[in-house]
Amino acid sequence: MRQNITEDDEGKAVVQGNETIGRIVDVEHGTAHVDPDPGVTDTIMSKLGWSDRDEETYPLQEESIEEVTDDEIRLRETL
Repeated sequence: MRQNITEDDEGKAVVQGNETIGRIVDVEHGTAHVDPDPGVTDTIMSKLGWSDRDEETYPLQEESIEEVTDDEIRLRETL
């Protein structure tokens, strides 16, 4: 089970429980940046590696990650 983020993870959905909460739009120095409400254009751009990070993206803390799969980033459940 992988927990670290790489540039290959750009464009993946960020999921907590059964809910998609955003999408990875950029990875810089091992830190993923999440757009909590990406449009179709943002999603396609991130999958192509064309980052579109702006003031509406948020860094994803590595300790929040439960698992990185081929399709998504799963976050740990919070209390």
